[in-house]
Amino acid sequence: MLPVTQFINFIEQNTLFNPNSKVLAAVSGGMDSVLMVHLLKAAGINFSIAHCNFQLRGAEALRDQEFCNNLAGKLRVPFHTINFNTISYAATNKISIQMAARNLRYQWFDTLSQQHDYQATALAHHQNDAIETILLNLTRGTGIAGLHGILPKNGPLVRPLLFLQRDEIATIIAANHLDFVEDSSNASAKYARNKIRLEVVPKLKELNPSLEKTFENNLKHFRDLELLLENQVTALRQTIIQQGNNETFLLIADVKRLNPARLLLFKLLQEYGFNETAVDDVLSVLDKHSGRVFESTDYLLVLDRDRLIIKKRKAEPEAVHILEHEHEVNYGEYKLNLLHDDSPLIVKDNPLATSADRDLLTYPLTVRAWQEGDYFCPMGMKGRKKLSDYFINQKLSLHQKQEVPILVNGNGDIIWVAGYRMDERYKVNNNTKKVTIFELYKL
Repeated sequence: MLPVTQFINFIEQNTLFNPNSKVLAAVSGGMDSVLMVHLLKAAGINFSIAHCNFQLRGAEALRDQEFCNNLAGKLRVPFHTINFNTISYAATNKISIQMAARNLRYQWFDTLSQQHDYQATALAHHQNDAIETILLNLTRGTGIAGLHGILPKNGPLVRPLLFLQRDEIATIIAANHLDFVEDSSNASAKYARNKIRLEVVPKLKELNPSLEKTFENNLKHFRDLELLLENQVTALRQTIIQQGNNETFLLIADVKRLNPARLLLFKLLQEYGFNETAVDDVLSVLDKHSGRVFESTDYLLVLDRDRLIIKKRKAEPEAVHILEHEHEVNYGEYKLNLLHDDSPLIVKDNPLATSADRDLLTYPLTVRAWQEGDYFCPMGMKGRKKLSDYFINQKLSLHQKQEVPILVNGNGDIIWVAGYRMDERYKVNNNTKKVTIFELYKL
């Protein structure tokens, strides 16, 4: 007899899908996935079979593909199959064969789900797979999330066999005389997961014959701990992460009060793409000079006196060249207007506008971001000053510096640090006959 009642109860208890869902069953032809589809059929679930041929095992892979096709025919369910050039994909993307196969199959499952309106994709993982995943994660390094093993549900991916152990599946398969095919690569210890299954787990079972039951209880504890942590972090995020002046930030004083600081700060910054190494680096410099910048793929984290500022990374705008006849150009999020006047007008009390001696301008002018080594002669001051030092005096963080448009003359001199200071060399004076007025607008 098939454990149909247990199967249905597990689906309902974990809300894997509702009885009317269309389910895509990922089937390799091995005994785990074969039992899963027989249970889906016996439970009256509307499902189809999907089989991937990764073209890694020659005739054996073709045998598995044909077996799954025949199985779908016997069960009278739709069948999807695809052949992947896994080796080529792995080489192109510079990843392992195992990772390539994983990426390819999940991308295909997602495509099938969109094309045929499948609400869930059923995978035939069982309790032993969950144990192996935890052990594998521990050997590679993991946080709490890596300790909960394989979840019954992760988005559209569901695992309705997680209530069974491998030995139980084998017994059910034999008792019901269900045919399956064996993947010969499962017997090879050259793959990390296989090595754990074939060599590590048997040794652990010598220490604890009830290893599966022990791990089942541990998984429940780990999942509860993870939920507790996520709830605390959610509440903490609402109080410690603040918004102001178009910036997201954390007060350093609040960060220092976190306990345990490393774990909680990592969870707070994880959604911005910062890893544990970055968090260690941040904690090590909290009492040091501001200006340190930490980068993730999409964000910058800036140590700025009493705050940690989180800023979405922006691509640096391309430099824009201005010809003499042009009266308007766009630069990044700004628009710069040029007005030529025959009288020596001086713009006052408007940091977003300035007037320059027109006869001193050499076209084309350029608007660009600041560069290391830039200097100018701030109006009203003697001598020149490094732009980086000027920005420090203005208390600008790194990301704020990168957003300041710099107006540069054709000879390379900086004319205007837009929004901040005009260059002394280009100011309007008693000898000026004509001016060009520059006006900056935020788009």
